[in-house]
Amino acid sequence: MELGFETIGNATLICHDDGPVLVTDPWTDGGAYFGSWTLSHEVPEAQRDAIQRCQYVWLSHGHPDHLSVESLEKLRSSTLLVPNHFGNRIRDDLRGQGFNVHVLMDRVWTQLSSRIRVMCLPDMNQDAVLLVDVGGRLLINLNDAGDRGWGRYVRNIVRGYKESYLLALSGYGDADMINYFTEDGQRIPPYAAAKNPVGRTIARQAEFYGARYFVPFSSMHKYQRADSVWASEYTTTLEDYAKGFESQSCALLPAFIQQDFLKDSTELIRPKERALRPVDPKEFGDDWSELLEADEAKALRDYFTSIEHLGSALDFLRFRVGGQDHVIEFHRRRFRRGITFEAPRNSLMTAVRYQVFDDLLIGNFMKTTLHGDFGEGKLYPDFSPYVAKYADNGKARTRNELKTYFADYRGRDPVGFLRTQVEAHCVRPLQTQSAELLRTLLPADSAAFRTAKETFWRVRRALL
Repeated sequence: MELGFETIGNATLICHDDGPVLVTDPWTDGGAYFGSWTLSHEVPEAQRDAIQRCQYVWLSHGHPDHLSVESLEKLRSSTLLVPNHFGNRIRDDLRGQGFNVHVLMDRVWTQLSSRIRVMCLPDMNQDAVLLVDVGGRLLINLNDAGDRGWGRYVRNIVRGYKESYLLALSGYGDADMINYFTEDGQRIPPYAAAKNPVGRTIARQAEFYGARYFVPFSSMHKYQRADSVWASEYTTTLEDYAKGFESQSCALLPAFIQQDFLKDSTELIRPKERALRPVDPKEFGDDWSELLEADEAKALRDYFTSIEHLGSALDFLRFRVGGQDHVIEFHRRRFRRGITFEAPRNSLMTAVRYQVFDDLLIGNFMKTTLHGDFGEGKLYPDFSPYVAKYADNGKARTRNELKTYFADYRGRDPVGFLRTQVEAHCVRPLQTQSAELLRTLLPADSAAFRTAKETFWRVRRALL
């Protein structure tokens, strides 16, 4: 292809200018989240070859379905482009492994070839957006990122292009699920169980950003561990994305395509879908009967007690490993609000050792039980962001380090940072409460329910 792009795999975008130039988040080999995830479809040889010939590789964030070390091993001759995140963990880790890493400046166009340039927008959740100008057409690679202050900036850029393509995480929501249980041991059905029509949401999202086309993206995985395969019921098939899609300003494209800008053509890529069998967790090193050693229990305690915010938000954490409980007490005289995690020894201690606790949550085999009042957000906002985003990825574990962390992102974009706070403390709670009320009053497929959701998107667009 002389000029255009391809989409394949989970969140892999290949951009061409007289040959392949840039690839994003190349996950072509191996599993993710301690073997829990694998690709839903094979990556064809033609796209594998194009990926390996790319001079540049952009990595959006540290999750293993986006930053796959096994896949990167085949790309050591390429230059890795990473967001300018506070803490520089991805930069430092990859340079430590011998890769050639270049940090992209925030909101600055960087020329990669005569007709391809990129702009990176990192946010305080350690996610990032990549805007790619390919011969005067705009690709908006949101991958897993939600609008955390940069939404209006992106919309303003989109207005300057006649043709734009939005690529973003979409689906029923299994990637955001956590394996929750009640205190008496019953699994709590995830919100993804509602299976609200995917097309409706992505149509509103595309309209929100002003994109001309939407490409399903960052959602193409399957579960393969025997202890996480239960979540397969909530994954999104390729056919599901069109359900409910209606828009007068945006068109839905297939997930795997070759978009040739010189020919103005769209060709389907038809990768083979993977047929899977449940894999014993032991094949990934996890034996649920194994107990923690004394030094491992201490490392577990040290890891969590170093995150100072947890002591102000929780009374305790309990880890059940091999049937044995290890309790981390933040308040000895108050024991009302806490979390029990039941996980196998190997993956738990690997997550602690390499500071990737989010991988356990997303893997959906660790069992999570909440004790006390956590509200609709459950592990948000007091646990997951502080552990996985700010501490693990941002290296901000103490209160003073967090002040510096937030001040850094606020200083980059004061107005966007303020919008993020409005979104978090006003818009999202209102959205959650309104959605719950609407579901009790109106059928999800009713015209009244759809009208209410569309009204919310219009209000959100006006506010943010």
